[in-house]
Amino acid sequence: MNVRRRLIPTAAVAGAVTLGLTSLSACSGSGSGGGGNGGKLTVVASFYPMEYLAKEIGGDHVSVSDLTEPGIEPHDLELSPQQTAELGEAGMILYLKGLQPAVDEAVEQSGVKNTVDATTLTKLGDHGTEVGHDHGEEHGGEHGHEEEGDEHGAEDAGADVHVWLDPVKYAEIAEGVGKALEKADPDHADDYKKNTEALVGKLDGLNKEYEDGLKSRSTDTFITTHAAFGYLAERYGLDQEGIVGISDPESDPSPARMRELQTIAEKDKVTTVFFETIASPKTARTLASETGLKTDVLDPLEGITDKSQGDDYLEVMQANLKNLQKALGAK
Repeated sequence: MNVRRRLIPTAAVAGAVTLGLTSLSACSGSGSGGGGNGGKLTVVASFYPMEYLAKEIGGDHVSVSDLTEPGIEPHDLELSPQQTAELGEAGMILYLKGLQPAVDEAVEQSGVKNTVDATTLTKLGDHGTEVGHDHGEEHGGEHGHEEEGDEHGAEDAGADVHVWLDPVKYAEIAEGVGKALEKADPDHADDYKKNTEALVGKLDGLNKEYEDGLKSRSTDTFITTHAAFGYLAERYGLDQEGIVGISDPESDPSPARMRELQTIAEKDKVTTVFFETIASPKTARTLASETGLKTDVLDPLEGITDKSQGDDYLEVMQANLKNLQKALGAK
């Protein structure tokens, strides 16, 4: 995969999950926290994939808010004073360190001990090869490089934090979030455990759908505006070619990169250039028009809007699968 390296400005990710959940013990008897919102544990999620986990696992026992409004590019999020204050009053903060620098800083300054960093709940991989290097170097080899331990985390140059786009890694994160909620609110631990098991079962099913749906295909290569699909490509043996890098889907590619993608498209029998719902499709459409390719949506699921091809994570991921099957000639 040829993906421009993203240098993530964040502190080193801890080697183990440090949740500091014991501070909720005083209110665990009523299952409340962070202001006692109707007796529910108040959870602040940094963006949609974290919100989805909190709601699916927390169910009726949590009150969840999302710092990233629908339609806002998460990478560029700036927090309002009200949102910063909301963080400080949370019973739990669920975020993904390295994706949103403004959130990382606010969490560190919030003083909230019950913070769950999703990057500590699974191993991060390095999908940070430079855009524009020799395409042939990636073929026939590994599609990504797993770090040997969580201690490497998002601080490593090239570490990719888009883990939610791999159903297997997302399931690992779900299990960690479930355990965190059990500790934070032990009165409802059985419900959190049950909800976690149900969600992990759905994600296991989604993984099976991808494995079966992408088995027989005419090409392994897909071109996408936002190079966020490194984990998905690695999981299912695909080659991701990003027009731009991991962190900024709105940036402009160099003329050399556009020429390289034209060559790759011809060589690898690429049929489709993918764009996403919350970023401009201009660059994807320009490349498609210059190469005679089609365009379609491959949604990085950083938010759900009325343009999304589904109402939640599972539905959009299933739509992504159908679009990939069509583009890759899967039967």
